[in-house]
Amino acid sequence: MLYVAEPYWPEGEREEWIEQRDPVKNFPAALVDRGVMSSEEVEALEAALREEIAEAVEFARSSPHPEAGDAFADLYSESAPQPNARAEHSVDREPPASPRELNYLQAINEAQREELERDDSVIVFGEDVRSNLWGGTAFAKDFPKERVFDTPLSEEGFTGAAVGAAMRGLRPVVDLTISSFLYRAADALVNGAAKSRYMFGGQATIPVTFRAAMMYGANIGAHHSDRPYPMFMNVPGLKVVAPASAFDVKGLLKAAIRDDNPVLVFEDVALWFSSEHVPEEDYVVPLGVADVKRCGSDVTVVAIAGGVRSALEAADTLAAEGISAEVVDPRTLVPLDAETILQSVAKTGRLVVVDPAHRTCSAASEISALVAEEAFDALRAPIVRVTTPDVQIPFAPEMEQPLYPNAERVVAAVKKVLGA
Repeated sequence: MLYVAEPYWPEGEREEWIEQRDPVKNFPAALVDRGVMSSEEVEALEAALREEIAEAVEFARSSPHPEAGDAFADLYSESAPQPNARAEHSVDREPPASPRELNYLQAINEAQREELERDDSVIVFGEDVRSNLWGGTAFAKDFPKERVFDTPLSEEGFTGAAVGAAMRGLRPVVDLTISSFLYRAADALVNGAAKSRYMFGGQATIPVTFRAAMMYGANIGAHHSDRPYPMFMNVPGLKVVAPASAFDVKGLLKAAIRDDNPVLVFEDVALWFSSEHVPEEDYVVPLGVADVKRCGSDVTVVAIAGGVRSALEAADTLAAEGISAEVVDPRTLVPLDAETILQSVAKTGRLVVVDPAHRTCSAASEISALVAEEAFDALRAPIVRVTTPDVQIPFAPEMEQPLYPNAERVVAAVKKVLGA
């Protein structure tokens, strides 16, 4: 006997909505009532839309079936090459004659200000933007509210609005404040930003940048301490950036804003007040280009976000013991600069990966798999990962702080791969 479930709505409610409240039916009538359009114009528009839909359906039915290789078409938009790109490695840069230092947070602000001034299509919005509550939008009050504005605390709502605005020709920069809030925005990010170009056959361009601050290590508990970039590395159509210095965060953020694809920029709050030389002239750091922060010959240490600082501190300690560590910062996780990583491992024969995210399915895991698949013959020892364990972040600092990668753990990992 077939069981028919009781309806989810009271008797008559569905019919009431269809007849009286259906917005698709009521909106044209409201336009006529308010004098925006005449009834003849509404009818003509609806007829034109029906014709357009019918033509699209006929085009689809009459088109040849695609080839298997076409599955990769239209996933990303090809962005134009950027002038003043700085792809060179930091170890090769000439020291400036008169260095101007900015910290990481100042560099974030300067990047957004310069892009707002450069391009009228750039807008900035999100949570607590004009109040500059978190420090990343100190420039806000220098621009009109039409270009820099606060939104309600509805992450999915304003993320979806950003996707729509990008499709219509704007370049939104969305401040999601804390990276844990990305979970609330995930549907709009994954099903909207990442998939729309692909599902529309390349007809949509979605140049939107999402800023997300990783506030781990600040004793603020599990709800605000996530580093979720590995989750979004698994979403085709998104680009994922994790800058580790003031120079890089400015250049990468500017590159993200100019890119014609949705880009997630994960900003490491542990680095906010670390300073270095940042040029005054306009520049971008190209997406997908790694940076060799320190050259070495005995072991490659690939480090991500705040892990770069720990890796460089460890390299100093190891150098005093006669061990030469090469530190590579991917900077962009999607697309990943596999060539630079593989070249380094081919030279040193050993790999340690330092990643502040949880261990399972991490960026460290992906990089380790890449090297195991593509450079196995070059390895002289097993790969070692230095990550945060698979545990929610506790509130107590005595419990939280030892969880993250630090210089001591990196030194121990290097000595393990060296058999020292």
